Amino acid sequence: MFKTVLFPVDRSREAREAAEKVINIVKTYQARLVVISVREVVSEGQEAFHPEMTSEQTVTQLLEEAKALFAGQGIEAETIQREGHPAFTICDVADEINADLIVIGCRGTGLSEEGATDSVSNRIINLSPCPILVVP
Repeated sequence: MFKTVLFPVDRSREAREAAEKVINIVKTYQARLVVISVREVVSEGQEAFHPEMTSEQTVTQLLEEAKALFAGQGIEAETIQREGHPAFTICDVADEINADLIVIGCRGTGLSEEGATDSVSNRIINLSPCPILVVP
């Protein structure tokens, strides 16, 4: 059912919790796992969605940690590092790799009306070329 799973990671607790679901899905379906982390590029006068994700070094380290986590579970993960707006970039990569599923942690910031436009997971839901599992 799921041949390729895309798992976006950042430094959030929710991403770490979503990793457990990813492990289960990848093992159950013997799927290919692609882990992506997006370095946010912020224009002058704009605020980053996740300020900790604006450093290339942070993103590289995060992907190495994710790869090690999955390797410890017997899963070989491919990693992709990109820069741009997280939601758009994640959906572009999902399309490029023909992902069958995106698994993403959700911080809950899009649950209020004023936060809906700021939620990366909400934007991915609206833009994704494939099904999404949102892990609260």
